[in-house]
Amino acid sequence: MIKTILKELLNYKTLSRSQAKEMLVNIAAERYNQSEVVTFLTVFMMRPVTVDELSGFRDALLELCHRVDLSEFNTIDMCGTGGDGKNTFNVSTLSSLIVAGAGAKVAKHGNYGVSSSCGSSNVMEHLGYQFTSEEDKLKEQLDKANICFLHAPMFHPAMKAVGPIRRELGLKTFFNMLGPLVNPSFPQNQLVGVFSLELARIYQYIFQQGNKNYSIIHSLDGYDEISLTGDFKAITQDGEQLYSPNDFGMEAVKPEDIFGGDTVPEAADIFVKVLEGNGTKAQNSVVIANAASALQCYYPERSLEQCIEDAKKSLSDGKAAEVLSTLLSLS
Repeated sequence: MIKTILKELLNYKTLSRSQAKEMLVNIAAERYNQSEVVTFLTVFMMRPVTVDELSGFRDALLELCHRVDLSEFNTIDMCGTGGDGKNTFNVSTLSSLIVAGAGAKVAKHGNYGVSSSCGSSNVMEHLGYQFTSEEDKLKEQLDKANICFLHAPMFHPAMKAVGPIRRELGLKTFFNMLGPLVNPSFPQNQLVGVFSLELARIYQYIFQQGNKNYSIIHSLDGYDEISLTGDFKAITQDGEQLYSPNDFGMEAVKPEDIFGGDTVPEAADIFVKVLEGNGTKAQNSVVIANAASALQCYYPERSLEQCIEDAKKSLSDGKAAEVLSTLLSLS
């Protein structure tokens, strides 16, 4: 069957939603050899994935995932697709702590870095966080620290089959696009950064089928987060808007101002400095802008100005740092 599908894909055909789901279920069950899987992944590096294909892949991962019920909390997930090749510092992880420090409940889905040197899981592990899939522990962390981390490999056994292949390739695959769509706790709110406008449209279509508050972010110069290096687009359930750093009362920053370091210890060092209030003006501005956008997604009734103020206070008053120390003590 896979030979036929590969032949069709190489002849520019696309998969239906059910075919895409079946393919991923079979890959997870290791029914195909490594060369077949690599060929399959390569197809989607050479052409855009369709809405049906991405929806089918998502269906497969959600069906196979280890679900965790955090529905007694109103949670938000904040993560980027990765794959923008920009190697920024850990913006979404720091912003998540700021958002939790401002009172929102964050169920952060994350993984080790694939296309950057340090993903959210790398930095949290380096700081001493113990990953868990135990529902009671995650609920306790949400209750007392306002945040819990869901380390993707613990919840997506299906990914085990492709993990080594992705690492060997070291390139962006459609799995980068899937990460933010398959949070196993099904949060009611989501801020997601994507690496292209094309993918933003696909996400918009998929999110419109559900009933969550969402904000899809894409910086026009290619970042999968609010980088403040230029204008960015935000697409929400209420429409879309183009923002400039000025709209956030902030100055534009240079790409080198938000570089994330070449190693996990370097990235963790930047992370801790920002959290302890010793970040540069550019670093602080970027995490505050992302946190403010997430807070506005979580509290739609609040103005952007109020959300920026809440994010600033969470960082400057040490509330975000307190969230991390509480979380580490609970893990």
